[in-house]
Amino acid sequence: MLKSNQSVGQLATIHIQMHILQPKHIKLSEKESDELLAKLNVSKSQMPKILWSDPGLPEGCEIGDIIKIERKEEDDVHIYFRVVV
Repeated sequence: MLKSNQSVGQLATIHIQMHILQPKHIKLSEKESDELLAKLNVSKSQMPKILWSDPGLPEGCEIGDIIKIERKEEDDVHIYFRVVV
């Protein structure tokens, strides 16, 4: 149910982030981002991208942030990284 200060778009975003099939999206700290880039020996421009407007992103994401995506398949957890553009 919508609250008086919510729009349908905000409600849809909330439901997408909480949906059981939605992979977990985690914003990395600056330190974690730097360590990842060094470990993979890549720059942010070489990483796969995710749009800033993607409804699955956690709140507070800005362009240039690195997102860790955890996808569960059966008993395995696969980890992917994306940079916000």
